[in-house]
Amino acid sequence: MSEMACAELVETITAYLEGTLPEADRHRFDAHLAECTLCTQYLAQMRATITRLGTLDDTNLTTQAREGLLAAFREWHA
Repeated sequence: MSEMACAELVETITAYLEGTLPEADRHRFDAHLAECTLCTQYLAQMRATITRLGTLDDTNLTTQAREGLLAAFREWHA
């Protein structure tokens, strides 16, 4: 099993947080966290962001911010 690099952790963090990362990759992810303070901090920041965003609703946005976000998503192409 190869070690996980920081860049791969960043690419797989969503699957990790959603519980959909394959077991072998999850073990690599956890092993990387045990050795990398920066990625541990990154994971904590992502969890804090998710927690904070989970408390937001459209009443937390100004009309201008809401319209700006909607416009950005209308123009976004994957």
